[in-house]
Amino acid sequence: QVQLVESGGGLVQPGGSLRLSCAASGSIFSINGMGWYRQAPGKQRELVATITSGGSTNYANSVKGRFTISRDNAKNTVYLQMNSLKPEDTAVYYCNAARIVTPSKILNDFWGQGTQVTVSS
Repeated sequence: QVQLVESGGGLVQPGGSLRLSCAASGSIFSINGMGWYRQAPGKQRELVATITSGGSTNYANSVKGRFTISRDNAKNTVYLQMNSLKPEDTAVYYCNAARIVTPSKILNDFWGQGTQVTVSS
């Protein structure tokens, strides 16, 4: 059974840093694009950053220059380094895999369970 498991969330003061991790577990041949999305209370889920299997990245304007997405294909893991955090970054952060190829099936638009990030003094 394939799972995406996020970790690294928590409470941090404004200006601080956090590093999120998302590890895909199970029998997996390959994963195409991966990314991070977030959803604040009362708001729609929004894209934070994405990364292709080849390492090309894309960021929301609101996080450019502060957040860095990376991945380790050998470990089926994607990371989000978040620096200079602001209160408006507070949200549940979700990991997404655009396409996971397993021995028995292809999983499209696969999500993790989310991890809470709270930026507050």
